[in-house]
Order: sequence, then structure tokens, then C-alpha cells
Amino acid sequence: MDENSIEVYQADDGSLQLKVTLQDESVWLSQANMSQLFDKNKRTISEHIRNVFKDNELNESQVVRKFRTTASDGKKYLINQYNLDVIISVGYRVKSPQGVKFRQWATKTLKQHLLQGYSLNQQRLTENANELEKALQLVKRAADLPQNSEFGAGLVDIITSYTQTFLWLQQYDEGLLTTPNGEQGGNLTPLTDAKQAINQLKTNLMAKGEASNLFANERGDGLAAIWGALEQTVFGEPAYPSIESKAAHLLYFVVKNHTFSDGNKRTAAFLFVDFLNRNNRLMNKNYQPIINDTGLAAITLLVAESKPTEKDIIIRLIENLLSN
Repeated sequence: MDENSIEVYQADDGSLQLKVTLQDESVWLSQANMSQLFDKNKRTISEHIRNVFKDNELNESQVVRKFRTTASDGKKYLINQYNLDVIISVGYRVKSPQGVKFRQWATKTLKQHLLQGYSLNQQRLTENANELEKALQLVKRAADLPQNSEFGAGLVDIITSYTQTFLWLQQYDEGLLTTPNGEQGGNLTPLTDAKQAINQLKTNLMAKGEASNLFANERGDGLAAIWGALEQTVFGEPAYPSIESKAAHLLYFVVKNHTFSDGNKRTAAFLFVDFLNRNNRLMNKNYQPIINDTGLAAITLLVAESKPTEKDIIIRLIENLLSN
């Protein structure tokens, strides 16, 4: 076994230190180690282990290995060591707070070792490159559409912000663009109020000659279906638990579901901004807009031009822009 397969666990108060073996994606301890860890005599630990196997809680052949260990007399012996599944089972039986802390440490340590593995890093590098390429393809398609220089600057802002977020996550958060934690909650505008606001928007745009009577005519109960989807729960938990998640899906659903006979992108952007305003998220802590006018136009167009298979990357893009 090489040096990288050994870690030292130390209790917060320094009262306990254990040399911990890492192998086959698990943590391994001897009965003597567990006796120290749980502050129980070896006979008690042995009894608990026997009961774990007697109750068929674990398969002994899968969780016990013989490791060569150097004893205090300098001789090498083969002794039984037990993996994390056994350690956790014994920990529950003795109800040791120290065991809980060790389990948390072991899980974190294993995760770090897995993420640092060469093959896994190579796989993540490939995933990162593919994801960034997809984002660039989206921007390229949007950039090929007729646009003025100000809108083009909005696209540059979007991809710059996205790349910064992507690289930051690559370095500090396992190397993938993931869903940010965001701010939990998010209140939707009551559906009747939303419809009234859309009607007012239509009136204002028609008065300026920027919309016809076809603008924002709802197709069936499309808006109610979106509101229902955004407020649904899964196993008692919100399907879209954060402000960022609700906002991103609201924009996406209104644009891609073709909720209205005309003006889907403008109406979607309006509802998106209305939702952020209702939840005090139009400005960041420095009182700067979370997203400016051209940025709003750019991400709305990106949603419209995206393919259905690109939904996840679009959603994560919007969520990260809002969270940052």
C-alpha cells in the first residue's frame, strides 16, 4: 500500500488520533481502532460486529478484508479490518457522538479522494469541455441573428459572466457547472394579477405602436399550467425551491411553451422581471442591476434559440447569472 492510502483522523479536541486505511473507495478500521474511536472495550466492539452479521445487516465477505499491519514488536501480521459500512453500523449501536463526527470526516475524505482520482478528473475535464462548447454554440447561433451593436454587447456580457462562473466552479466546486444553492423561496405573482399586468403591458405597447391586438393572447390555460408547474412539490418538497430556479424556469416555460399567440419572448421577459422585482432580486447588494436590459434581451433570445436537449444548460446558466 502506498502513502496515499493512509489518512490520519484527529478529534476536534485532539484527544484521539487514528491512522485510517483508504482502499477500494472505502475507509477501513480494525476492531482495536473502533475500540478507540467509540471508547468501548474490544469485547463490546466484537459483539456488535457479530450481531451486524448475525442480523444479516451486512454481508461479511464484502465488508471485511485482511490487511498486513506492522505491530509494536516490528513484526507484520494479517488482521481483519472493517469498512465504513461496518463502522457506521457499530456506531449506531453504541450511539457514540464521536462516531458521528468520524463518519462525517470519513465521508468527506472519501469524496475528496474520489474527486482527485486521475480517471475521474479526466472524465470531468471532458464533461467541462463539452458543456462549454454547447454554451458557445448557443451564443454563436444567437449572434448570427440580426442585431445591433448594443445587443451584441449584451451577448458578450452573458458569455463572459458564464465563463467566469464556469471556471470558478471548475476550480472550487468539483469542476462542473452546477445548480447554485440560491435563495430559498420565491413568491409568484397571483395568476389573476399576472394576467392583469400582461393586459396593461399590451395596452401600453399598442399605444406606442409596438404591438398588435394579437399580442399576448393566451393559448388555452397555458399560463395556469406554468403556474401549477412552478408551485408543484415532489415528495413534499418544492420542485423549484429557490428564487433563481423559479425565475429561470418561468422564463424558459413561457418562451418555449409558446404560451401566447404572439409576443412570447417579450411577455416572458416581462413576467421574469416582475417575479424578480416581487422577490427583491432586481438589484444586488451593491444596488446594481442583477441583469441589465441588453442582458435580459440576450438570455431571452438564447432561450428561444436553444434546442430542447439544451434545457438543463440554459437553466443552469440563468440560475448562475442570477446568483452571481
